[in-house]
Amino acid sequence: MPLLARGTARTLWVATRALLLLTLVLGLGYTGAVTAAAQLVVPGRADGSLVHDRDGRVVGSSLLGQSFTDARGVALPGYFQSRPSAAGDGYDGRASGGSNLGPQDPGLVATIRERRAEVAEREGVSPSAVPADAVTASASGLDPHISPRYAQIQVPRVARERGLPQAEVRRLVAEHTRGRDLGYLGDPAVDVLALNLSLDELEE
Repeated sequence: MPLLARGTARTLWVATRALLLLTLVLGLGYTGAVTAAAQLVVPGRADGSLVHDRDGRVVGSSLLGQSFTDARGVALPGYFQSRPSAAGDGYDGRASGGSNLGPQDPGLVATIRERRAEVAEREGVSPSAVPADAVTASASGLDPHISPRYAQIQVPRVARERGLPQAEVRRLVAEHTRGRDLGYLGDPAVDVLALNLSLDELEE
């Protein structure tokens, strides 16, 4: 075998062994070690922060938003509604992302106008009372939270549909509202899934 060919073959063999070794160490060993450590330290988060109902069924994740609509896409009247989603067909974790439309885009302006009118009619408020997060999607399209303001305009409808006092529903909203991180970062937010689960538990 010519010297050049022998050198090339040896280089390929060394590279192949290095690839196999690094795949085992970094691809399998490191991943397995991190996963095992996460299962020991924070098992809930390691499994995707899954949320279970009282019967133990997985109903979602505390990290991902979801819609509360019927098969036709109509909002379920007895549930708090999430903010809109631009991820795929809506809340699709495989297509996370915003619409990437600018604030002057005619299509986005028309969509926001339609959403504002829809929310105002559903909640029985004036269009000017509809908050921004009720008509715009988050950057990821998967935000599981809404603003306290959006939650509050939904209280009368949810209370009416469930036959509950508004004060009781407002108490649940307050219980599921988290404050600013470290007391000053971000804005207060309401966990929609946890709030709706608490409402269901009241009727059990």
